[in-house]
Amino acid sequence: MRFATTAIHAGQEPDPQTGAVTPPIYMTSTYSQKAQAEYVYGRGANPTRDALQKSLAALEAGKRALSFSSGMGAITTALTLLKKGDHAIVTDDCYGGVYRIFTRIMSGYGIESTFLDLRDLVDVEDAFRPETKMVWMESPTNPLMKVVDLKELAVISKAHDAISVCDNTFGSPALQNPLGLGVDLVVHSTTKYIGGHADLLGGAVVTDREDLYEKLKFAQNALGAVPSPFDCWLTLRGIKTLGVRMERHCDNAEAMARFLAAHKGVSKVHYPGLP
Repeated sequence: MRFATTAIHAGQEPDPQTGAVTPPIYMTSTYSQKAQAEYVYGRGANPTRDALQKSLAALEAGKRALSFSSGMGAITTALTLLKKGDHAIVTDDCYGGVYRIFTRIMSGYGIESTFLDLRDLVDVEDAFRPETKMVWMESPTNPLMKVVDLKELAVISKAHDAISVCDNTFGSPALQNPLGLGVDLVVHSTTKYIGGHADLLGGAVVTDREDLYEKLKFAQNALGAVPSPFDCWLTLRGIKTLGVRMERHCDNAEAMARFLAAHKGVSKVHYPGLP
């Protein structure tokens, strides 16, 4: 199935009772129960959220997905995989919120981090310690658009028994699937390209590893970092046009980058498509 078709249909099967082709917004906090049921309380599960998670997993060619109330909610939950005494290797050109949580929050819990240009694989190898448990990647990075070798970094991480994580917000599943390159965990701010309309906050985690999924699902429920049904519905709406929007974004970005690169008043352009 092509990406555009997957974006329209994955997780969004017609409603079995009404035949509605668009998933409804289940605005409920609690559910009627006659016995043990899949839906117990809105923080644990919601049908609209389930539809979004199936869609996100399919777009990233992954097995499991969790949707969150924000990108930082997804990132914070992913970092619960670390414990006191652990060490993480982090891209030096990371999103400001990621830098802040590693240096201002995780450090307070006894988790150390080393920030590196992950394009230098020798430096990456040298940075590993016995307590290194995670490698945090972005590609392209935010904000300087550095592109790293996700496949090789995943191999290196696995060799050191460390979890590899890629923030795929800037790339989006329309352009790359890090899980297919061996990465353990993909995170997103769905607020940005996936949502696409600047009218929602959201995040996501996608993985092929059932062990990580179960840990993160428990942590999300415990922390309460869940999205509203309406934000889930808005995200599903945005996903339908993700493919065509990313094509236009790329075309416009290349045209702008080439124009600026040739402008005498511009000293440097950060864009991975330039020679």
